[in-house]
Amino acid sequence: MTATTTNSERPGQKLGLLMCVALGMGNMIGSGVFLLPRDLAPLGWNAIIGWGVSIAGTLCLALAFARLAKRLPTGCASFTYGAAAFGPGTGFVVSWSYWISCWTVVATLAVAAISNLSILAPALAAGGAGPALIAIGFIWLFTIVNLFGVRRAGNAQMLTLALKLIPIVGAILVAIWALATGRADAPTLAGTQPVSLNNVGAAATLTLFALLGFESAAVVSDRVRDPERTIPRSMLIAAAATGLLYLLSSTTVTLMLPLATLQESNAAYAAFFGTLIGPSAGQVVALFAAIAALGALNGFVLLQGEIPRDLAHRRLLPAMFARDNRFASPWITQLISSTCASIIVYANFSRGLADLFSFMVKVTTSTAIIFYIVGALAALKLENDGDIRASPGFAALTILGFLYSCWAFYGAGLEAGLWSLGLTAAGLPIFLAMRRRARPAA
Repeated sequence: MTATTTNSERPGQKLGLLMCVALGMGNMIGSGVFLLPRDLAPLGWNAIIGWGVSIAGTLCLALAFARLAKRLPTGCASFTYGAAAFGPGTGFVVSWSYWISCWTVVATLAVAAISNLSILAPALAAGGAGPALIAIGFIWLFTIVNLFGVRRAGNAQMLTLALKLIPIVGAILVAIWALATGRADAPTLAGTQPVSLNNVGAAATLTLFALLGFESAAVVSDRVRDPERTIPRSMLIAAAATGLLYLLSSTTVTLMLPLATLQESNAAYAAFFGTLIGPSAGQVVALFAAIAALGALNGFVLLQGEIPRDLAHRRLLPAMFARDNRFASPWITQLISSTCASIIVYANFSRGLADLFSFMVKVTTSTAIIFYIVGALAALKLENDGDIRASPGFAALTILGFLYSCWAFYGAGLEAGLWSLGLTAAGLPIFLAMRRRARPAA
């Protein structure tokens, strides 16, 4: 099945390089970097090594995806990469699994926003129907934003990215100031776990969640101006810039706060600023961290609408998924996706904020990794077939990206892996039914 262009917007309504970088960085900088220090703190040096492994693996994948984007600049990347190398069946399965990861990310980010807001309103930390309904309200707020078109969603993404960078860069500057003035002692890593392959693997799996989304512009490539040049550049810029900020900022927060303080906090960055600057600074940062989660939520709402829309244009989903409103937004797909995210939030809020976040991170990560694994394999196959010109160095980096993705999938654990495979397999009957329905017309 050949790739199809599914765009119905005018050139002036499309995303340029700056918005594509904001989409990638905004989707990467969401809840993970602000909540992960609590889970990473007991791992000590394992956490630092895990960040390094995740950043290096993500950059390898970004290079492979950038080359694929130059070769396949149109259509939704979650379908086109796998389909070009292995056929439409693989493209559908990958696209289906990535769509699931998008609306589970949306649910996770809504929970993360509530987690940070619980610093300002402690009643939100108690769980129950109230916080769940507020989280669901955030999902639908940004669904409405996206229903008014991709440019409005892009503008919201740029605004929230600017705001969310304040606490991330601020944490680095505060750490330098605190160490230089003696307000804080140098990290000792006392009480943390020893370095081991298993502990590094656990850290790498957690940190990968914070790096999901570098490929965002490729998923909405039909909404991008000059995609052949814009998408590869935006992916590499987003991955490199975000990785560097994460390594400096999250490691600073993880190492400079006492282990007990981190484990008791639902908002690590707020605790960091509250401890070193003052309680009011912690509350302000909690608000910025909530904005960061909501900004990434906005970006993934954009993605969750584009994937089924693309599949419907290829006649691999019912035609209703391809229906756009007057702002060229796939309104039926958005309503279905956000409903799924809302159900996930409401059905699982009884776990509590910390447990729910940890569970959703693992399921989301293992589901999204399917796209990374197939994308890396597609790059290798297309290079072998002569469809992509690449050096031996590129092939080696792509293999490293593939091995890293497989390792991270394993590190997510059996429960998360089974959930991701089960949700992915649920799409196969739909694919078979749509192909059977299309066959007589062929």
